[in-house]
Order: sequence, then C-alpha cells, then structure tokens
Amino acid sequence: MTMDTLRIAVPSKGMEDDTLTFLGACGLSVARSNPRQYRAKLLAIPSVDVTFQRAGDIFAKVDEGSVDLGITGYDVVAEERREDDRVTVLIPELGYGACALVLGVPESWIDVTTVHDLSDVSSSLRAKGHDLRVATKYVNLTRQFLYDHGINYFSIFESSGALEAAPTLGYADVIADIASSGVTLHENRLKTVTGGTILSSEACFIANRQELSRSPTKLARTRLILEAMESYLRARPFLSLTANVRGGTAESVAHQVIAQGDVAGLKGPTVARVFPKSVEYDDDEWYAVTVIVSRDRLQDAVDAMRHAGAADITAVQLAYVFDSKAWSYEALLRALESDGRIYDV
Repeated sequence: MTMDTLRIAVPSKGMEDDTLTFLGACGLSVARSNPRQYRAKLLAIPSVDVTFQRAGDIFAKVDEGSVDLGITGYDVVAEERREDDRVTVLIPELGYGACALVLGVPESWIDVTTVHDLSDVSSSLRAKGHDLRVATKYVNLTRQFLYDHGINYFSIFESSGALEAAPTLGYADVIADIASSGVTLHENRLKTVTGGTILSSEACFIANRQELSRSPTKLARTRLILEAMESYLRARPFLSLTANVRGGTAESVAHQVIAQGDVAGLKGPTVARVFPKSVEYDDDEWYAVTVIVSRDRLQDAVDAMRHAGAADITAVQLAYVFDSKAWSYEALLRALESDGRIYDV
C-alpha cells in the first residue's frame, strides 16, 4: 500500500452484506478471495484498499486518519461528532440500514404515551428524591434530546448490551436504543412514546478531510466513488418509459405527451422518428417517445401514454443518472476550501 492508496472502511457483520450489495449495485464491487479476510480491493478503481471493521468503530478510524473513507450508521456519526473532529459526511443516506434511536418505556406505564408524559414522570420522581434512570450507549444524543424536551432530572447509565432488559433488572427506568421493527422492545415489554424518536438513521458515507487534502490522487479516486454512489442513488426512484406514438410531426407528438400532465419526463419527452420496417406502415408516421418517470407513477405514465395514442410501451429500471456535477464531491471541495486545503483536481 502506497501513500496514495485510498483506504475505505466498511462494516463487518451487521451491515456487511447490505454494504457489499450496495457497492456492487454502484459498480464498485469488492474483490475478496476469502469471506473471512478483513482486507479487500475495489475492482473498478485501482489502489483502493477496503478494510472490514465494526460499524461502531468506523467513525473513530476515519477521524484518527487510519482510513480515509468509511461507511457506517449515521447514528454512530451523530453520537461521536465533535466540533474539532476531521470528519465530513459525504452522503448522509445510502438507502439501507434504516433504523431509529428511540426511547423505550415499560408497557406497564399506561399513562405514559408521550415525551411530555415522561417529563411529568421525571418531575414526580425528583419530588421523591430520585432521578429518572436512562440506560443507553448513545449518551450524547440521549442527554441532549432529554434536555431539549424539558426532561431535566435524569441519570444516564452507559451500557452497550442487553439494554432492553435494564428496566426488568431494575438498574434503569427507561432505555434509549436503536430499533428497526420494534419487535425486540415489545418482546421485553417495552413501548415507544409519541415524540420519542431521538434520531432516524441509515448507512452513510464519511471522509477524513485532512487525509484527502494531502493527496490529489486520493481526492480524484474519491470523486469516482462519489460519482458512482450518487448517480446510482439518483437513479433508484426512476424508470425509463418508451412507447411508439402515431403523429404528424415530432413536435405535435411531444405536445400530445406533454398535455398529459406531470408524467411527461424530468424535463420533457424525447421524441425520435421511427423508420418502418415494412411497407405496410409507409403511410403512418410513428415516433418513439421516451420519458423518465418516478416508479410510483408508472401506471399513471402508462395511461398517459395510451391517451396520447401510444402502443408498444416498455419500462426499464435506470442504472445510473449523472447530473451536471457530482454534488457530493463539490460539497467536499467546499469543505476542504473552508479548511484552507484544496487541490485543483
């Protein structure tokens, strides 16, 4: 590994499979000869070293500079962030690993249904000489959330394992923990409360500004990774819809499609002449019309095409959509510039 080798940390276990699937979908497949190895390479970009680490450790590894880039949960980033850290969030939402940091209270507290109710509980306990006891491994996020919601009398017990059992075991009254489906909370006779979501989280992509600023080669390779991720994420909600439409001119066909409303493409339809393959169509003017539509509007777009006189309608998932710039990379350059460190790459 040379000084210009770009180093990226990805989660081992937990989010590992989803992360490898995501990178592969972005065209950034990871080459690892043995699934037990903790080192690998990116196939598409040379001199990119991939290491597998615990998701909870990746923020610290990026911050200290032992790796340049990392993929971890945004909950980890939000908990560990400091004013003097060297970490920049390049892409906050990678589209997988969704979860939430929530307050869990005993189901037996039937009168506690909102965060406001929990504030009342805290005040009542204080009047009896006790504090509300909260078990969590997200100390910073939980403390700030409680203060922000008028819960001023509490003690936080830092714990990283078996949090759901804390109220039953008696060393905490409530917990603050990561939940996705809520099943684990329910199995431990806990419930969430209205307004009790501390943070919504999913996988995110982070970088060490200082390490990238030292090497224009690393910065250039980072741009390639960001381009791949950003264009894939931009494409995911969209389909390309193509249909043959009969009309007099390309302009009149375009007007027919545009008249159907908001399913006429991102900026409008693309219309091209169809040249007949058989003489029986010589008297007909056919045009191929292509529009980009949101997946959840597919049937609306199909019906709109039919109203415009379309036939032979096909739809395909887009792989990538590139914008005029990779905006996440532009944001990285601005962050480096604000640090007084910038390369013309």
